[in-house]
Amino acid sequence: MNLLRPFFRLWRSPETAAAGPEQRSGPRHVYHLQFSRTLTLAAALALLLAAGFAATPAGAEAFILVEADSGKVLRAENATYPWYPASVTKLMTLYTTLQAIKQGRVTFDTLFTVSRTAMAQSPTKMGFAVGTQVTVDNALKMMMVKSANDMAVLLAEGVDGSIENFAEDMTRTAHRLGMTESNFVNPNGLPADEQITSARDMAILARALIHDFPEYNFYWHIPAIKFGRRVVRNYNTLLGRYPGADGMKTGFICAAGFNLVATATRNGRQLIAVVMGAPSSAARAVKAAELLESGFVQNPLSWLTPALGSVNELTPISAAPPNLHDEVCGKHRKKPAADEDEDAGGENANGDNSGAFSALLSSLRAPTPKGAALLSDAGAVTPVVVYTGPTRTPAEIARLATIEPPAPHHKKKSEGKRVAKRADEKEAGGKETGGKANERKAGDAKAGDGKVSESKKAGDGKKAGDGKASAGKSWTPLSSSALAASPPSELQTKAAADAPKKKSHKAKPPLKPAPASPPASAQ
Repeated sequence: MNLLRPFFRLWRSPETAAAGPEQRSGPRHVYHLQFSRTLTLAAALALLLAAGFAATPAGAEAFILVEADSGKVLRAENATYPWYPASVTKLMTLYTTLQAIKQGRVTFDTLFTVSRTAMAQSPTKMGFAVGTQVTVDNALKMMMVKSANDMAVLLAEGVDGSIENFAEDMTRTAHRLGMTESNFVNPNGLPADEQITSARDMAILARALIHDFPEYNFYWHIPAIKFGRRVVRNYNTLLGRYPGADGMKTGFICAAGFNLVATATRNGRQLIAVVMGAPSSAARAVKAAELLESGFVQNPLSWLTPALGSVNELTPISAAPPNLHDEVCGKHRKKPAADEDEDAGGENANGDNSGAFSALLSSLRAPTPKGAALLSDAGAVTPVVVYTGPTRTPAEIARLATIEPPAPHHKKKSEGKRVAKRADEKEAGGKETGGKANERKAGDAKAGDGKVSESKKAGDGKKAGDGKASAGKSWTPLSSSALAASPPSELQTKAAADAPKKKSHKAKPPLKPAPASPPASAQ
């Protein structure tokens, strides 16, 4: 019995179709031929669609989770797709500089001088003037914690003489490490079409830093730095918030989205998570934490998951990097995406978690299947002192550490000058209405609607006089009936003054104005 015969009979040739629905005779091979052609066309269409999807990442994000020791890939998505690295480029700058130190070309105490090129770099940066000298050690700390673009250029020019030479050194070293998809043209990750990497390559670089420079791992998990009175927290918001987090670096430009290379260690097992193209700094931290958690938690069904092999064995994809500018920095966003210092709340005068920074920390929570938080709020941190000029003695560094940060202050928008405020008062006096509320609290309420301006005072002496007379008293909320029965003395005075102007209401002088003015003054 031929079970496929009814199906083949659906594919009828023009000749059999013309013979009518009852026609059962005709060449059988015609049905088979048309069915074969249909299958061939469907297969070709599927290949074209697959090729189209291969040229574009399935989602505007790439990530990979790798074991630091073995290089085994635990999870991956779009991991070999080319991506703009942004400031995670500075991990390659760090590796190249540490390599120069290991080769004896420079030392941590070597002084480099800020050039005009370094000073001209876009934020974030330290902003030192041309001619300022910084040691290699301090420049590395500033670059890794504040993500200072000018310090990256300072190191590049100091190590190899120019940005171009250093970029060639970076690319050559990257290819030696197996980062076959990476190419660098600058040391800080500022936008450049030729500056390309992938999540896979960043995982390879993180493994190389861990294995080649274990004695210098301090540089990629400094919690904060202190320069003078300023305290700047690390933009890697996993440090101190995710259990076991110990590195490494963040990055952001509009075309790349928010990138993060993160490491964590538990029970002697270290994992590397790379996230590229997240929509916000909070989202990249949550995604990295989720990846790390999935690697640390034993999954009883993990044996069903196909092995992904080693990170170096993943096959690169030949394509152009996606440009996420419209998604990340487009007009649809209520608030334009900011640079790393504003996103991560890096600079904080007091080094505590106040104001908007605390609000950000509260958002860095990702629900697990049990509803627990992966990220917790961080307490106070001890910043590492950084400075310009030659290497200081331990006593001098200790003295710099004792410099107190400035008292918290806010800029009053209505007056355009800075005034001291309490730490828990975010925008007191920042708006005109808020200022008037404070005046009322101080007992300085004005007559009428409370909005008498200087120009009105100059042009209408009578009203100004009334305002001064009533400045010592404030309205008390009363019902309309109570106001009508016993209006305040100020209202009676105003009513008597206005009575000649409103001839049609002479019979009821107190009732007309009584209920109108008090609510406006009491609000």
